[in-house]
Amino acid sequence: MIRRLSLAFFLFFIMGLNPALAKAVLSSAQQVWVSKIEQNLTQIQSFQARFRQTSPKGEGSSGTVILVRPGRVRFNYDAPSPLLLVANQGKVVFQDRSIDQITTLPLKRTPLGLLLRPDPHLTGDVTITSFHEIKGQIQLRVVRTAAPQEGELTLYFSKTPLALLGWSVLDAQGASTHIQLSDIQTGINVDPQIFTLPKAE
Repeated sequence: MIRRLSLAFFLFFIMGLNPALAKAVLSSAQQVWVSKIEQNLTQIQSFQARFRQTSPKGEGSSGTVILVRPGRVRFNYDAPSPLLLVANQGKVVFQDRSIDQITTLPLKRTPLGLLLRPDPHLTGDVTITSFHEIKGQIQLRVVRTAAPQEGELTLYFSKTPLALLGWSVLDAQGASTHIQLSDIQTGINVDPQIFTLPKAE
């Protein structure tokens, strides 16, 4: 079922307008943390982890995520879920096997593309809109500078040690999906075939 567009997104769509960017004003200490986060993300070229996903409706699901930078990720949902998500070749493909439905989006038009870029810098074509430190964690919200209406990506990090804990994606329709990571293994060897994009059966 197609989700109803928010009024704000509908206006941006038909009028071709971008919402004003509310760029975060960072202290010198926060700028240091941003540099550390960029270095941390750059060093992680591949990882495998368990994930717990919370949908916009509050429904939970789990599975295994395998990420290889640049541009490749696979979300294997635990049975009996019929879902599969694979990003590769500049595309994000979502498959629902229960109804044999395939949905394809350009990776660069999704917030997930920010996480999969070869050089995960957080300046220039990416704008930080908020930075929060809460109970030993850092929450960093970013958008594409030229197209903030396409969605927001919030990254969650532990401070000690500095490590990616998960992320939230707020899409162009205003729906938020949260991913929490656990049992992370970095620097893994991965068969490229697992990133073959699914096709309708």
